[in-house]
Amino acid sequence: MKRSPKVAVVTKTDLVSPNELLVHLAAVAALAEQNGFEWDEVVPISARTGDHVELLTDLLIGLLPEGEPFFPADQVTDEPEDVRIAELIREAALEGVRDELPHSIAVVVDELRPREDRPADRPLTDIHATLYIERTSQKGIIIGHQGARLRDVGQVARRDIEALLGVPVYLDLHVKVAKDWQRDPKQLRKLGFD
Repeated sequence: MKRSPKVAVVTKTDLVSPNELLVHLAAVAALAEQNGFEWDEVVPISARTGDHVELLTDLLIGLLPEGEPFFPADQVTDEPEDVRIAELIREAALEGVRDELPHSIAVVVDELRPREDRPADRPLTDIHATLYIERTSQKGIIIGHQGARLRDVGQVARRDIEALLGVPVYLDLHVKVAKDWQRDPKQLRKLGFD
């Protein structure tokens, strides 16, 4: 059976003098000797000052065995495309209103399909999505004066979605109230929180 490496990490070195640190390092070495083994590495660090933290990180990463990949190399996530798109829309909608609506926005992609009447060299993807909020009073925050904020949300989200999909996107956003959706199991399931 392969022996696991043993690494001792001496922390908070910024709180002791160099002489006190030597005493602590000697105690760490004595601990190994008393228990019949040797440390492969002894690393004194200070998280506060950052001393040797990168060294420890590199050392530990180097000791980790390489495992089998969970996904193919070209797959970056296990999330379905519509869920990723919904998250991009939600992020754009939360920009600037996190304090007012930190968790009150849910997004559902109602439709995601390539536009059929487009030539192959000029594709366009149609996306229809609904932003759900909990109270009517939140609707004005999301939509903004004369729809200006929702247009901004659409522009930011469209740019990010186009980068994700690699094709131009027509993005149609609607805002609906789903009263107290965060506390209603039926609404949570409908919004994809199963």
